[in-house]
Parts: sequence; structure tokens; C-alpha cells
Amino acid sequence: MADAPPVQTILAQLSQSIRQEFGRQRRVMSFAEYLELVMTEPARQLRSAAQYLADCFDHYGTQLVRYPHGEIRRFGLFDCPWSGGEDQLFGQEQVQNEVYDSLRAMVREGRANKVILLHGPNGSAKSTFLRCLGRGAEHYSTLPEGALFRFSWIFPSQKTGKGGIGFGGAPGTFDLGASYAGLPDDAIDARLGDALRDHPLLLIPLEERGQLLATLPLPPSYPLSDYIRHGTLSAKNRAVYDALLASYHGDYEKVLRHVRVERFYVSQRYRTAWVTVEPQLSVDASERQVTADRSLAALPPSLQSVALFEYGGEIVGANRGFIEYDDLLKRPLEHYKYLLTTVERGELSLPSAQLFLDLVFVGSCNDIHLSAFREMPDFQSFKGRFELVRVPYILDVRHEELLYQARLTEAAGARHVAPHTAYVAALWAVLTRMRKPQVERYPSGLADALSKLTPLDKALLYSEGQVPAELAPDKARLLLAHVKDLWHESDGLPVYEGRVGASPREMQAVLLAAAGGRTSYVSPLVVLDEITELTRHSALYDFLRQDPQPGGYLDHKKLIEVVRQRLFDRIDDEVRMAVGLVEESEYARVFERYITHVMHTVRKEKVRNAATGRMDEPDVAMMMEVEKTLEVTGRPDEFRGSLISKIGAWSIDHKGQKPVLGEIFSDLLRKLRDATFARHKKEIARGVKDLMIALAGESLSLSPEAQQQAHKAIATLIEHHGYSPVSYTHLRAHETDSYLVCRLLLE
Repeated sequence: MADAPPVQTILAQLSQSIRQEFGRQRRVMSFAEYLELVMTEPARQLRSAAQYLADCFDHYGTQLVRYPHGEIRRFGLFDCPWSGGEDQLFGQEQVQNEVYDSLRAMVREGRANKVILLHGPNGSAKSTFLRCLGRGAEHYSTLPEGALFRFSWIFPSQKTGKGGIGFGGAPGTFDLGASYAGLPDDAIDARLGDALRDHPLLLIPLEERGQLLATLPLPPSYPLSDYIRHGTLSAKNRAVYDALLASYHGDYEKVLRHVRVERFYVSQRYRTAWVTVEPQLSVDASERQVTADRSLAALPPSLQSVALFEYGGEIVGANRGFIEYDDLLKRPLEHYKYLLTTVERGELSLPSAQLFLDLVFVGSCNDIHLSAFREMPDFQSFKGRFELVRVPYILDVRHEELLYQARLTEAAGARHVAPHTAYVAALWAVLTRMRKPQVERYPSGLADALSKLTPLDKALLYSEGQVPAELAPDKARLLLAHVKDLWHESDGLPVYEGRVGASPREMQAVLLAAAGGRTSYVSPLVVLDEITELTRHSALYDFLRQDPQPGGYLDHKKLIEVVRQRLFDRIDDEVRMAVGLVEESEYARVFERYITHVMHTVRKEKVRNAATGRMDEPDVAMMMEVEKTLEVTGRPDEFRGSLISKIGAWSIDHKGQKPVLGEIFSDLLRKLRDATFARHKKEIARGVKDLMIALAGESLSLSPEAQQQAHKAIATLIEHHGYSPVSYTHLRAHETDSYLVCRLLLE
């Protein structure tokens, strides 16, 4: 084992590394050096707070996410790449786009003139959204492309200044080397910062600043903000600037010697450019006079006679970034009326000064509080200053499952989490949020299909684009064509789909209870037991007090059995696959061959025979056999034409990509698989029996061939589906094996 390096060596290496990083990040520079940076990269250095946040969205990239109801842009910011995806936001792409569009609108306006107010039910990820945004801004501010700068005033000691702490002397040519920005602490008598973090360019007077901005190589139509074009120094910085200018007899260059431009970073912990305000009873800014502070006694006499004020509070801490009002509407109305003028003008009035702000205001509130606020007379005054962004509960089971899977992994620790545990919780939660379709809004042909949709049908349609198996092909196509309309049908209603139902917070309590059991594993059946226990407490949860609707909607206790049945269906599929005679890939190969022959039939072309290399006519018998299995009704040529049209529509949405038949025709592949299982029902049932005998530890009673097949099935369930021996034990305890065998024998 090599000897560890001595402490001094470690410290020297750390010192060198930190010094290099400090220089690389340009943490400190003179005003002249910063002006050179502005000339080099003006688009970055002239950003307002709204532009900075919008650029933060853009920095982490975007991707198009495809759903049955259409494609939508997702911002990589909310995948939290800086932390490996920890605490990411699942789904909610609509919210991401609305907030981004609001920021871009503010950029075009030149100022952040509205409060972006996220509203939705409790636990709908409003806080998660804002936390992702804040943490993204924190990380972005550490990167070269996200660098932010402020300035402070430096007053050198007598021996350094040579003129009485930097004063005196005749006007002369400004020397870059004469700046006090790089002085060490022992050569400085006083350093005066400013909590507002004024932009360094505000040191340039308005008229001269306008001339400078006109000469910068900015992109066409670059939206300069009011803050950069017309902003002025804070009262404190202005007092220092005026005192220095007077002491130097108007020599502006000597004033700039005292300017140290410093990089700063967005930080919630240190309340820098990201501040969260809890409901409270005060205006979020304050001031105090600092002239008498002993720590500033080294200031020049001309400044000691000037009344300097230090500003504080949440708005001041958030300047040059964004301020987040948590549960804004819980505050008494009188205590946030000041937001009307502050947001509209970009200024905040204090007793001794007007604070000129560069700040994005965001907030969150519960739908119940928003509904009450709408009824108040003052709402009309606020309406024009609020940009309302709705954040509903997740309606896609896949996203809800990912959310719960992360929570289960944390809660379970080293214990095994059985397959489908997060799924059953997610499915029940989403089913409680489903609303019966408003069939009267649709044409009669579609209304008939919608009237028969169960909550499970609707959830599967939203997440997988899966239509009920009993629907005729023409109605199935019609339903898929109107998924977007169904998804948005309640957008304008007070009680929209996704406003009421089981909250993720309540479901996480269920998962914690299930994970807190005494067993060495966490099971989906235990989760269902905990959900059953939750439904007994209707006095505690508003969504449980709703009246059930026809079709099974809002009947939350019966929905538990729907989920249980769905769980058994999933296990059924996995067990049948494990002992099945046909591999999953075989269905795909059969269907791919079928589609190939259909395409050549429609085009009236021959097909190359893979075995002989000859060009043969399409295999009509094979196509008819597959269509018989798929229970196709109507004319075969019309059905085949619809398949080609569906591939064409997919290709338009996925330019340059090879069609993925498993995605485009998932429902047909499922039918093909089920039909194959039905043909081999007896053989599969026998295999399931042998599997259960092996699981019971009695495999010696089986023939060698049956033993081999049973153990192969067990290995498949473990390797491909995530089961473990404890999972099998638990399933047997709940007689799931009997259920599977009976179902396979009786179907």
C-alpha cells in the first residue's frame, strides 16, 4: 500500500486547483475587463432575469415526447441532469411550455410584468416544478454560459491610494493597471457591496449607455430589457458614485478604479437570486441605515457624511433572479396588494428610495384558494397581473408509476420490491382522477364508443393509446383520432380532470405504510390492502366523499378490485410468457412479415422471397390467416389501407425514423399474442401447473423434461420480470397461482 501524501502536499494541490478554478471562472475583474467581456459576448451579459431563466430552459435542451393525445416539447431542465435525475419532474410538459412561453413574452415586453401563478390541487407537483427551475438556475449559474456579475466599491488603504484612500490628484488617463479591483484584503480599508446586485453596466450614465448599446454586435432583434436600457443605480450605489465623482472633480475614470466586478451564483441557501417566501404578514423588503456601522468607519470622510441605506428582505435577495411565493393566496389580501404596482412598474417603494428591480415573480396556490379569490371584488385588479398556469394531477399511469417507484426504492431500503408494486398504486391513483366523458359534445358515432369507456379504458387510452378490445376497427380509429379532444374536454371547467382524486402525497403515505411492514419484501398486494384501509377514512379525504358515477367512475372502493384484476392480468401474461411455447419476438416477426406483404399488395408489387431470392406475389393466404386471428371485419383491402395510412401518419411525426411497428400497432400485436396463447391453452396451463409445483419445492415429482421447463420459466421470471423467491412465496400465499391455473383452464 502506497504511503499517503503529506498534509502540506494535499493543501498545496488544493490551493493550486482552487486558484486555477477561480481564475477560470473570472470571479473578480476590473470594470474595464468586464466591459471587454460585454463587447465579446453582449447577448449573455445584457440579459434580464426573464431572459436568463428562459436561456436556462434552453440550455438543457428539449425533446419531443409522443403521447396518444399528440406530441409535446419537454425541457431537459426538468430531468435534473446535474444530479443524475434525482428529484426530477415526471410529466407536466404542458406546464413547462406555458411557463417558458410566459418568460419569452416577458422578454419581448422588456420586463417581467406579471406574476406566473401555478395553481392546482395539493400534491400536483407545483413545488417540484419550482424546485427544478431553481436548482437548474443554480447549476446554470456555475457554468461559463450562465455567469452573472455584480459590483462592489473598493477603498484602498492610505499607502495604496497615495492620495488619501484613492482620492485627490489631477485628472489623468485611466490606466487598466491602476484599478483597485485586484487588491488583496490587507491593502483595502473598506469594501462596500450592495444587496440588490446592480448590473455593472448601470454605472454608465443613461445617454452614454444608449450609445454603447447601439454599437454592440447583438443578434438581430435582440430584446434589450427596460432594466438594461433605462435602469439606474440603487440609492446606495448612486450616493457612493456621486461622492466619488465629486471628490475626483468629475474624473469618471478614477471613479471606475474603485469598482470591482464580481461573479455571483444563484443560491436558495444563501438567498441569492432565488428566494422562497412562505405565507407571512409583511411586505418583503426593508432598509436600514448603515453609515454609523463601525465596520464602515474606514470609508472616506465625504461618504461618512452621506446617509447610506442597506436594503434587505426577500425581494432584495431575489433581485436579478426570481422570487417564489409559496401558497401566495393564503396571505391576507392587504399584504400582497403592493405586488400590483411592483410587478407593473418593476419598482418597489421604500421610505427613502425606489428600488429598481430586475426580477421574475412566480407563485403557487391551491385551486380552492384561487376559486375563493376569484369571487373577491379585488380579483379584477389582479387578473391582468397574473399569468395563471394550471398544474393538474398526473393522468398518465407511466409517469405516476415512475414517481412512486422512486419513493418505494427509498422507503424499502435493501428489501426486495416485488414487480408491479408501484404500478398498482399509480393505477389506482390515476383511476380516482378520471372523469366520465361528456358524450354529448361528440358526434353520435364517437359518443357511443365514449359512453362505454370505463375508468380503466380511459387511463389506458391516455397512457398507451390502447382502445378497448371489443371496439370495432372503425370506431377504434375514430376514438384514437379524438384522444386529444377527450384529453382537453374539461380544460375550461372549474372541476377539470386532474383536479380531484388521490393525491401523490396521500399515495406516498400508503407506500410508506406498505414498505414499513415486517416482511423482507414489499408486495403489490400489501399496497392494495393499504389502499383499502385508506378508503375507510372518507372523513379525512375529500375525494372519497364524491358520489359514484355510472360506468364505475369515482367508485373508489370498486376501483381497487379493478386494479387487483389488472395486476392479475399482468402476472398472468408474464407467467404465460415464461412457460409459453412461442417467444415474444415471434409475434413481432409474424406481424412484420404480414405488414411487408400488405404494403406490397397495396402498391401492387411483388415481394422478394428471403429463402429463394425470387420476386413472388404477396402471400394472400398468410395475410388472410393473420386477419382472421385479428378478427378483422369488413373488406380486407380497406383494413390493409388503414394500416398503411397509420404508418404514414407516424412517419410524418417521426421524420427520418424507421417505423416502429410495436409502437404503431401495439393493440394488434396484443391480439395476435392472445390468440396464440388461446391456441396453446392446454399446453400453457400444464406448464403453469408444473411451475407452481416447482415453486412449492416439489419439483422431484415432475418428469426431467417438466423440471427443466419449470426451472427455465422461474429463471425467466427472475431475469426478465424482476421476481424473487420471496415474491413467489407471497403470491402463493394469496392463491394467485390457483387463480392463474383456473383462468387458463376455463377460458
